[in-house]
Amino acid sequence: MQARAYTVAFEGIEARLVEVQCALTAGMPAFAIVGLPDKAVSEARERVRAALSALNLALPSKRITVNLSPADLPKEGSHFDLPIALALLAALEVVPRDAVEETVALGELSLDGGLVPVAGALPAAMAAAEDGRRLLCPRASGAEAAWVGATEVIAPATLIEAIRHYGGQAPLPPATPGEVLDAGAARDLSDVKGQERAKRALEIAAAGRHHLLMLGPPGSGKSMLAARLPGLLPPLTPAEALETSMIHSLAGLLTDGGISRAPPFREPHHTASMAAIVGGGRGAKPGEISLAHNGVLFMDEFPEFPRAVLETLRQPIETGEVVVARANAHVRYPCRFLLAAAANPCRCGQLADPARACARAPQCGADYLGRISGPLLDRFDLRVEVPPVAWHDLDLPAPAEGSAAVAARVAAARTRQAARYAGHPAARANADAEGRLLEEVAAPDAEGRALLQRVAERIGLSARGYHRVLRVARTIADLAGSDAVRAPHVAEAVGYRLPLSPGV
Repeated sequence: MQARAYTVAFEGIEARLVEVQCALTAGMPAFAIVGLPDKAVSEARERVRAALSALNLALPSKRITVNLSPADLPKEGSHFDLPIALALLAALEVVPRDAVEETVALGELSLDGGLVPVAGALPAAMAAAEDGRRLLCPRASGAEAAWVGATEVIAPATLIEAIRHYGGQAPLPPATPGEVLDAGAARDLSDVKGQERAKRALEIAAAGRHHLLMLGPPGSGKSMLAARLPGLLPPLTPAEALETSMIHSLAGLLTDGGISRAPPFREPHHTASMAAIVGGGRGAKPGEISLAHNGVLFMDEFPEFPRAVLETLRQPIETGEVVVARANAHVRYPCRFLLAAAANPCRCGQLADPARACARAPQCGADYLGRISGPLLDRFDLRVEVPPVAWHDLDLPAPAEGSAAVAARVAAARTRQAARYAGHPAARANADAEGRLLEEVAAPDAEGRALLQRVAERIGLSARGYHRVLRVARTIADLAGSDAVRAPHVAEAVGYRLPLSPGV
């Protein structure tokens, strides 16, 4: 007796269809799972055995072989429990075989027959829709998977509910999508007193998705400014929200099936490992740069991150994706994020204050910031100094302009960019423009070009730096509502590429 069920194996955010073949043959009683299963998949036989026993279903005295096809694709995770149980039940003729074959299933079984939610329900639903099948998943994962909308999602709470649904005794209604989560009150830019130049840099960074480096002594407000950056970004489009949620689904970060249209904000600690930042580890899970996709990645104490970790950021910043290479697979994740980094000018942070700086100044600053390599530093479109704020300035009235006013200008600039790049799928913001497209949309006027050429010769701009100045100038023009990039826009953009202090 043979039967088949279907599930998925994850390669990055891609869910590949896996056929679960179950055969009952004569021979010594045994239960074997083959097809490159990991430890969690191999242990599924014990969970399936206990769950069926809880339902008063005994396994036959036959040899049970479960093959996960394609056999050369690694299978990882506990979500194979449910499809293995369904294939076995179909082979025993407990549930209709044709109904099981029309379904993609995933879910972990508890020993009493309950269904435990698993990560990845959203990309699994996408794979089921593309293959023209419905999805069967635990009830706690149903609201998340139902966001796909292109396929029917059945979400039982227990294995017996799934059996009764297939048998027609108690059909289950399709699951409905979860709520659109409220992002809550964003931190307001009006809380920051002073730092007008840094606020302007935040506005430009948000408008064009430009990477930003803030340099200043401890307590000057760098982290405070970065925390208000998400409040300046426009809400994610439905496509962006679904794309971001698929990554969060794989990481198990979606709660109650809800999807948020707020841009993600990730702030890893500087002790984070390379696998935590770029992805990897067991199962090649997405890292912080992918979890920040379509949002902000804030890296405080930037020079304190391990040098190897910082250097791995160079390629993802340029390409918008990261490939986690393994001996038997290459897992690809999108990571189009806005990098906001903050750093002290030296280890003690008091380099600019002669009365408090250490005896090694200014060499200590050059050594400390030298941990950031030149090629990585060259990838920051905006570099801004954040000077200390005097204590008596804190008693001044709050700034009149808050995040709402700045966000409105950012949204208008993003709207102009969306119209400009409508025929270029690879470009969503000015930071994505390159090559001939950049020359077309960001070509400055004659005065601006002459200014940029003089500056490039004087400070030794690299080709990458030259193009990044053009992108920033284009964003500044968009914020001003100008169709042309003029000399004042170029001049302001150049100001964010000048050396900050000795050693930078």
